[in-house]
Amino acid sequence: MTHSSFVRAAAALAAVLALGVAGPANAASAPSDPWVRAWGLNSAGQLGNGTTLDQQTPSSVRGIRRDDVRQLAANGGSGENQNFAVALLRDGTVKSWGGNGNGQLGDGTTTNRSVAVTVAGLSGVAEVGAGLNFATAVRGGRVWAWGANGAGQLGNGATSDTAATLPVPVQSLNKVKDIALGCFHTVALREDGTVWSWGRNSEGQLGTGSLDNKNTPQRVPGLTDVVAVSAGCYHSLALTADGTVKAWGQNTKGQLGNDSTDQSPSPVDVKLLDEVRAVYGGWLESFAVLADGGVRAWGWNADGQLGDGSTADRATPVPVPGLTGVQALSLGWRHTVAVLDDQSVVAWGDNTVGQLGDGTTTASLTPVTALPPGSGTTRAPAVIPWRTNFAY
Repeated sequence: MTHSSFVRAAAALAAVLALGVAGPANAASAPSDPWVRAWGLNSAGQLGNGTTLDQQTPSSVRGIRRDDVRQLAANGGSGENQNFAVALLRDGTVKSWGGNGNGQLGDGTTTNRSVAVTVAGLSGVAEVGAGLNFATAVRGGRVWAWGANGAGQLGNGATSDTAATLPVPVQSLNKVKDIALGCFHTVALREDGTVWSWGRNSEGQLGTGSLDNKNTPQRVPGLTDVVAVSAGCYHSLALTADGTVKAWGQNTKGQLGNDSTDQSPSPVDVKLLDEVRAVYGGWLESFAVLADGGVRAWGWNADGQLGDGSTADRATPVPVPGLTGVQALSLGWRHTVAVLDDQSVVAWGDNTVGQLGDGTTTASLTPVTALPPGSGTTRAPAVIPWRTNFAY
């Protein structure tokens, strides 16, 4: 995130949504359970269990079976009306729950929901995303968005402090195959390998060469043959077909990975990387998973969230020692979660409220086990950045 007072306040909410079964940390075996599970902070009903009581052990998200879920996305900030989750089901419909102060649940209201509700009017959805106070869905190559729009993050040509409580179409963009949401901006990858962006641009996170907000999609100049995109709070990443990683936007902690801390409103090359399989943008840090399952990390590291055994910020990628077989990552505020090829889940960094899932509140500069091998976790976790955790 940024150094604004709002983002400093958002420094705690960490929700992990991991695909798999739930069980106590480091259990010898994890019991089979059909439901998405959740634990941690629950002030807005973001655990989806019908209450607003915090939960220190996993409980079921009511009515959401993990086998029915194709993708989970979640986000939020310090306000109790912000923290929410969005689930794309295998039938192409979308469910949501939690804080709804900006209409980010998409059910036509601004009422918080402690049980999942249906996002109105959506079917045939292929992908969902969650920003700090808004959400998106890709359907038939077109993007729909709902929630807050103060920075034009809905991409519908409007800029308003009035929330859109129902999905609205993003203007003039089709054939979208991948999408990533930052705090207040969106980055979309089209089938032709070009990248488009819209929303807040105060740090150059749109990659357009300026710092002007945009309320409709703009092409990121100079990017071609892109195969994947990701977004941090105020920075963005792109992976090209030849394995090059590009980054742009905020760089106060070195999260662009180009051996500087200078902001860049245009894409720059991340240094010291090759054979990259996937990229991930966090609040003030970035990660790359390599073809061999190893991980490189750079950017902010105040609580050891880079996993390199230190608390030193890194302006170029460094290896995460001892971490292999990584299938997917999720980045929270000051902590990181990984799913490994043995179906275990590991985490590192801040652990103030037990968000590392190892049964303690002790921070760790290196990965610790949250779910054991064979847990059934095979797909990417997702993270709300404010002390709430899920497993599915």
